[in-house]
Order: sequence, then C-alpha cells, then structure tokens
Amino acid sequence: MRFVRNRALRRVAETVGILFGVAVVVFVMLRALPGDQITAGLGTEAAALTPAQRQALEQYYGLDQPLVTQFFSWLGNMFTGNFGYSARSQQSVLELTLHALPVTFELAVLSILLALLIGVPLGMLAASRTNSLRDAAGQVVSLAGLSIPAFLLATTLLSVFAASFGFNPNGQGFATFTEDPLLNLQQMFLPALVLGFGIAAPILRTTRTAVLEVRSDDFVRTARAKGVPERRLQVRHVLGNALVPIVTMTGLQFGYLLGGAVVVEQIFSVPGIGRQVLLGIQQKEYAVVQSTVLVIALAFVLVNLLTDLLYRVIDPRVRAS
Repeated sequence: MRFVRNRALRRVAETVGILFGVAVVVFVMLRALPGDQITAGLGTEAAALTPAQRQALEQYYGLDQPLVTQFFSWLGNMFTGNFGYSARSQQSVLELTLHALPVTFELAVLSILLALLIGVPLGMLAASRTNSLRDAAGQVVSLAGLSIPAFLLATTLLSVFAASFGFNPNGQGFATFTEDPLLNLQQMFLPALVLGFGIAAPILRTTRTAVLEVRSDDFVRTARAKGVPERRLQVRHVLGNALVPIVTMTGLQFGYLLGGAVVVEQIFSVPGIGRQVLLGIQQKEYAVVQSTVLVIALAFVLVNLLTDLLYRVIDPRVRAS
C-alpha cells in the first residue's frame, strides 16, 4: 500500500514538473518570435499608432508588465478556469478548446484504429516468414509510411478524390458526429487515413520485432508440439504475449495525435486542437497558444499514464515488477 501511494505521489510530482516545464518553454518561445499581438491584429496599421495608443493597447493586453508577472498571472488564471480570450474568434480559449478537443480526439481514435488494422496484421505477416517476399512487402509499407510526408499524402489524396470522384466533403462546413454522423465520418475519413498510414509504420515494425522475439520462446515451441492450431497459436499465444510493446507504441502515437496533427487538420479544414494552435500563432494570440499547448501536454501525460496502467493489466510480469 505504501509502495502504491509513493508511486502515485511520484507520478503526480512528475506530471506537475512536466506541465510547468512545458508552460515555461512555450511562454519563452512565443515571446522570442518577432512581433506581438498588436502588430498581428492590426497589420500595417500598427505603424500608424501613436505612442499613447500603443501604450494603451499594451496595457489592455498586459504586455507592459514584466515577463515574470505575465507568466505567473497567466498560470494563476489557468487554475481558476480562465484560459484567456481570443480576439480573433471573440470567444474564451476554454470555450474554443472544449469545441476543438473532441474533434481531435475523434480524429485520433479513427487514425489509431486504421493504424492498428494496417500495422498489426502486416507486422504479424512479415514476422511469420523472415527474409521472404511478405517480409519485404511489410518493410516497404513501413518505409513508405515513415518517409512520405503527411502534407504530400494529404494533398494528393484530396486532389485525386476531388478531381476523379467528386468526393470532397471537407469543402462543406464541418459537421460534428452528433449533428450529422454520416457527413462527419466522410469528413474524417481522408485525414484519418493519412494519419493512420503514417502511424501504421512504427506499429508494424514494433509488431514484427515483438512477434519474432516471442516466437523464439520455449512455450511457443511447446504449444506447437502439443498440436495447438496455428491460428490460435499466433493470435492467443504469440500476439497475446507481444502486446506490451505494441500497446506502448500505440499509446505514444495516440498522445502525439492528441497534440493535434496541425498540417493534416489545416489541409482538410478540420477544426481541431492543432489548427487552433496554428491560428493562435499566426495571430500572436499568446493566451490561445499557451493555454492550448498546456492542455495538449496534460492530455499527452494522461494518455501515457493510462498506457502504463493498461500494459500492467495485460501483463502480470510488469504488474509484479
């Protein structure tokens, strides 16, 4: 009991430290970029501001305060639920995030499902006979997923489907799943396919390596000698004991997707969390970027924690360690 309590406290302390580090890095990096929210909002008209007008705007945005004061003021507001305000959309950052995060979560889930459907079977197929044609085919697929840039695959698929099949549901206004499930799934299909293909590559490689390692264990040879059917042997015994690295890799990739696939969301006009950060950077809206990135970091940490708990459930050896 004491061990569990100490471990939980350590994980909480690690989470707080990570989030504080992310907050500091994002805050400093935003201030290092040229320009500020005033010049981004007014454009060339900012040059016509009088010193008194600029001073008034700096006071309004809090830019006249020392950086340390700005940082802790923003961090303190976060604890009270005040994430800031977006002048571009005339909405609070919390409201924007509550709309964008479910969109990114849905896209991440669909992408992971497609990645698992591609990566795990191909990884097992490649491991079933090393240095064969099927193994080479699996390696080609994994290399293609790793080497083809997401923006290139996204623009190619979008152009081909729109020009050849007249399929471009993303050109319409975005529909959530509760508003129009069919249109929503159509709009999510291509971006999920692009992201899923890229993520399938590391999952495929991880599956292949894990399956090859498990197949060399004594219990697999014993099960085969006892006459266990090959399909049951591969799925229940081999894949079941190779799940830990696969789940770990899947969790890491899912956390990455929750960070927002900025390029893919922008190309397909998906109003997710990544696109929200991109628009915030373009407009130099410090509150939008800082608060959103902190929410992303928290989501990533929670996903990794759940992944840790999950493979402790599926593998008693890890749970006992």
